[in-house]
Amino acid sequence: MFGLLRRLAGSRCLVCAAVTDGPGLCARCAEGLRPRLSGFCPGCGEMPEDEAQAVTLCAACRLTPRPWAALGFFGEYSGALRDAVLSLKFGGRLGSMGLLGDLARHAYRLNRERPGGFCAEGPEVVAAVPMHWRRLLTRGYNQSMELARAVAAGLGRPLALRALAKVRHTRPQSRLSARERKANLDGAFAADAAIVGGRRVLLVDDVMTTGSTLEAASRALLSAGADRVEVLVLARDRKRG
Repeated sequence: MFGLLRRLAGSRCLVCAAVTDGPGLCARCAEGLRPRLSGFCPGCGEMPEDEAQAVTLCAACRLTPRPWAALGFFGEYSGALRDAVLSLKFGGRLGSMGLLGDLARHAYRLNRERPGGFCAEGPEVVAAVPMHWRRLLTRGYNQSMELARAVAAGLGRPLALRALAKVRHTRPQSRLSARERKANLDGAFAADAAIVGGRRVLLVDDVMTTGSTLEAASRALLSAGADRVEVLVLARDRKRG
């Protein structure tokens, strides 16, 4: 894993921009980019303090299951992983995309191998949580789509660019409470039944906090006839809003 993280070319660390002895990452950031292998809920990704705990459904997911069939993520949204995501999402440092794509593919493999994880057959379609066209024009790219592109290429499955659309402009989720996030996304997504109908869909996003965005997007896919929706995110934020 360490070798994987250090293989990308460059004289500065892809995360913190510190000068490195070799290409890729500095030793501190490479050490910080470790996957979460246990101690989380496979339904929502909630993480107890004890990482050694077994992978077990939390009380909330037992009571009210999420709409997706399986969830996987690389690690907690903190430290080097948080810095890497922010450098891509808001800093425009597209050079880190290769690294984050590698982490997303690694997270998929880990969560397909564990019991109760992604289905062995794999997805038939890979989709990303979309941006509204106004937000896309401002940022210039959708980081979730780029992650989905990397995962689809690694799996040898098609990336469905138009499987899911954001049809209503919404307020930024990061500024809202958990209750406000759900209301903000009501009717915000629409899926294309011709693309997802009767198919297994892997939905990719960069960060999950409360899961409101992923729930709304997953329900849109299921309403359009998707046979199964699985969710892959790069990072799981402990904040619940």
